[in-house]
Amino acid sequence: MSRHVAIVTDSTAYLPPQAMARHNITSVPLTVVLGNRALEEGTEISARSLAQALQRRTPVTTSRPGPELFAAAYRAAAEAGAQGIVSLHLSAEMSGTYDAAVLAAREAPVPVRVVDTGMVAMALGFCALAAAEATEAGGGLDEAVAAAEKRAEGTSAFFYVDTLDYLRRGGRIGPAQALFGSALAVKPLLQLADGRIEALEKVRTASRAIARLEEIVVERAGVGPVHVAVHHLSAGERAAELAERLRERLPGLEELHVSEVGAVIGAHTGPGLLGAVVSLRG
Repeated sequence: MSRHVAIVTDSTAYLPPQAMARHNITSVPLTVVLGNRALEEGTEISARSLAQALQRRTPVTTSRPGPELFAAAYRAAAEAGAQGIVSLHLSAEMSGTYDAAVLAAREAPVPVRVVDTGMVAMALGFCALAAAEATEAGGGLDEAVAAAEKRAEGTSAFFYVDTLDYLRRGGRIGPAQALFGSALAVKPLLQLADGRIEALEKVRTASRAIARLEEIVVERAGVGPVHVAVHHLSAGERAAELAERLRERLPGLEELHVSEVGAVIGAHTGPGLLGAVVSLRG
C-alpha cells in the first residue's frame, strides 16, 4: 500500500536511483535543447553527451517541465493511493519549474504543497529525502514540508567552475559577476545564496581553488552529523580525490554521495565543474 503522502521532485535533484526507489520519490524531468533537439534530462541525454556537445560549441539551452508533466505525476500519485503530495523543486530564481508545478497543483485530484526549496542538485535531493523520511515516520503534509524546509536551512552548496562563460550565457549570473572570474584569469569559487548563484571567493589557480573548496566544506560541516554530496561534470578524478579527503576530515560524516551532474546543471556550468553540498543533520 502506498504512503498517504507522496513526494515529487524534479530531475535536477540528482538523487541516486536506489534512494528514489527506496523512498518512492517521483522525479519530473526538465528539458535540454541541444541544437534543435529537445531531450528529457535523465532519460534522453547523458552528462557525457552534454559535455561533448558543449566542447563542440553546439548551442545548448534548458527549459522547465510543462504543467502537464506535473499534472500527470500528481494524478499518478493519487491513483496509487496518495491522499496528499509534497512537490519540492529547484530554486525559482533559477527556473520556472516551481511556477509550472504551482499551476498543475491547482487542478490536482488531491492537495499538493509546492515548495521552492531555493536549492539545486543534491541540496534539493537532501530536502526530498527529509520529506520522504518524515512521511515514512507517519507525518502528514505539514510535517513533510517542515522537514524539507528545515533541511534546506541547514544545507549549503559551494562549487568551482573552470569558466563563468556558461553561467553568463545562460543568464544565471550577470556581466559584473562574470567579470569577477575573468580578471587576471582568477578561478572563481561560487555559492548558492538565497536561491541564486553568488560569487564567494577568487583564487589564482585551479588547484588552489579546489583546496579552498575543501576547506570551506570542512568549516561548514563542523564536527556534528552531516551528509555531503560531491558533484562534478567531466571531472571524475577531481571529485573522487575530494571525496576521499572529506571522508578523512569529517568526523560526523554519515553519508557521502559522489555523482556527475545531469545535463541541465551541466549546461550552465560547463565541463570541469566541481561542487560540494553540505547538509547538517543537527
